[in-house]
Amino acid sequence: MAGNYIPAPDAAFDTWQANFVTYANANLIGLGIVAGDMTPVVTAQTVWTTRYPAHASAQNAAEAARQLKDDARAAFEAAIRPLVRRLQASTAVDDGERAALGITVPDTTPTPVGPPTTRPVATVDTRQRLRHVIGFADEGTPSQKSKPAGVIGAEIWVKIGGAAPVDPGECTFVALDTRTPHTLEFAGADGGKTAHYMLRWVSTRGEKGPWSETVSATIGA
Repeated sequence: MAGNYIPAPDAAFDTWQANFVTYANANLIGLGIVAGDMTPVVTAQTVWTTRYPAHASAQNAAEAARQLKDDARAAFEAAIRPLVRRLQASTAVDDGERAALGITVPDTTPTPVGPPTTRPVATVDTRQRLRHVIGFADEGTPSQKSKPAGVIGAEIWVKIGGAAPVDPGECTFVALDTRTPHTLEFAGADGGKTAHYMLRWVSTRGEKGPWSETVSATIGA
């Protein structure tokens, strides 16, 4: 594109312009121009070669000043933090004084944990006849067995036979299990049927979270 022959970075432009002016002045006849054609170019070059070094020096000075400022702040914070640790541990300092100093005021009131917002992810092991081993984990950490904060366990509901449920009301409550996995035994008459599972987290305050995706598995006969 037109204009791209001029480098954008200032340092590259400075090198380019010096070469351009030097070569043009040395080859006026071959280029078919006269000294007067170069007059505005040389005038602009004079301004540039005065102001560019000044700008570069100012930038270097600013960077040096910024580094000095950063070093001063780091040293200042390093001096403050040990004193603050002493103040926080002192029985002579109360919360009003902490607030006045602008340091952390400990929160001694537990923050209530709301109802679960994530869903369990369920897996079903069908390797033994008339038995399902139902594993569950949180969708946010599916490779871990830990439950979300404030959760006591997972409610497990099942629908045996027929199509997968379109509503949890079609399912029967199995258990509230606090640890994965949960083992469910079936009667012989259920062999060959499909069990459809829906799970949800329950908080320590009894609040229920959203339902999981339905997971279906055949009951081995």
